[in-house]
Amino acid sequence: QTLGSMTVSDTAPHLSVKVGCLPVMALTLFAALILLASCHSCGGSLRFASYYGDHMVLQKSPERAVVWGYGPEGAQVYVFLLGVTNQKASPVTVTEGVWRVSFDPVEAGGPYNVTAVVENSTVTLTDVLFGDVWLCGGQSNMYFTTAQVGRARDGIGLVMSGAWFPPNMTPGINAKEFNLCLIRPENFVSDGLRILQAVVFPDVGNFSAVCWLFGRYMYKTLQYPIGLVESCWGGTPVEVWSSSRALQQCGLESAKDGLNVLGPKNNSILWNSMIHPLLNMTIKGALWYQGEANTYYQTETYNCSFPAMIDDWRMAFHHGSGGQTALDFPFGFVQLSTSEKTAADDNFPEIRWHQTADIGFVPNPRMKKTFMAVALDLPDATSPYGTIHPRDKQDVAYRLTLGARAVAYREKDVPFQGPFPSKILCAPTHVSITYDQKVSVTQSKSIFEVRLAAVVG
Repeated sequence: QTLGSMTVSDTAPHLSVKVGCLPVMALTLFAALILLASCHSCGGSLRFASYYGDHMVLQKSPERAVVWGYGPEGAQVYVFLLGVTNQKASPVTVTEGVWRVSFDPVEAGGPYNVTAVVENSTVTLTDVLFGDVWLCGGQSNMYFTTAQVGRARDGIGLVMSGAWFPPNMTPGINAKEFNLCLIRPENFVSDGLRILQAVVFPDVGNFSAVCWLFGRYMYKTLQYPIGLVESCWGGTPVEVWSSSRALQQCGLESAKDGLNVLGPKNNSILWNSMIHPLLNMTIKGALWYQGEANTYYQTETYNCSFPAMIDDWRMAFHHGSGGQTALDFPFGFVQLSTSEKTAADDNFPEIRWHQTADIGFVPNPRMKKTFMAVALDLPDATSPYGTIHPRDKQDVAYRLTLGARAVAYREKDVPFQGPFPSKILCAPTHVSITYDQKVSVTQSKSIFEVRLAAVVG
């Protein structure tokens, strides 16, 4: 695939459920909505679900964006979209406290206002844009923020200082912070988000670096808004992000002893509380940076559990959005980097292999419409956050971008995979291998060669 002093353990209880908008159009102010999940009660009043907010991005055409919320039981809810074009969704009845509508497909752009109305009550979302919405999940390397990135390369420093924005524009992030609700985690949480406070940050320092940079690179390519949803927790294995359906496919219905982490470790706990609440959203695709926790927990089954989780997420988001999220939405992930060069076990190499369902590359017949960013060549021996947390997220995000352009957006001639042998010729003294793309080797003291000894029969 494409290569493109505080110490924090990967088992630290890092939590993040954030929804960010990347509406960086030529004359549009950047804004992001950051959500950290919490408990709530509805109360019967008209309102949108908690992760909808001002300045957000909804999924553009050809999909239909889904908007939902709460209201008085039995009331008729009318939802209007007002802006570049106007729409009035068909009225819906509040059933068991919930209403939901989907708009006709809307082209990328904006801004729009989204207004929900019942008798004597109105709520409005302002400065809403339409673009592509990507979900970013995983553990602490996805949680790793832009402020932690070691060097301000590829403009990340300019973005954080505001210099990247158009002239006469004031950059800012509207941030709404939440706490995670883990009450009754064995049950599904429909909308575990509630606002606690709203603050405005002058930069993107608290947002996922991989997620943010991916969105920024994609905007440069697509030139329309990108919505980013971050849902991650450090030190967590794939089993906590997987539904019971997915785990049953791999014989993992019961949690296995031996997982020594400070964060959640029960099967499906974060699926229930941090993924299930998002299923009604229409999304374009998902990004995933995880696997470190599985290098010491159920490593041998990751070749089943990871692909099964992808399949299950796809099915669940498709069903939850009323068929608007594609049943085979594109799924990109980061293959683990090197943590310890002198490690005595082979758990990290095993997980890298299992991340491809033991095939060695993606997409493949078991993992269709997936793409992978290799990070094996991006170790960080001096990272103040521990070698398991390399600071180079720019290259990782850029490599994910290449995969997304090729797989999700079907762009031709994008080099998102590594070289494959196209021809192998055997001679008495050597083997000649021809690759399908140019291979360059930089001279280094660390280069080694492999010699094959003659076999005497």
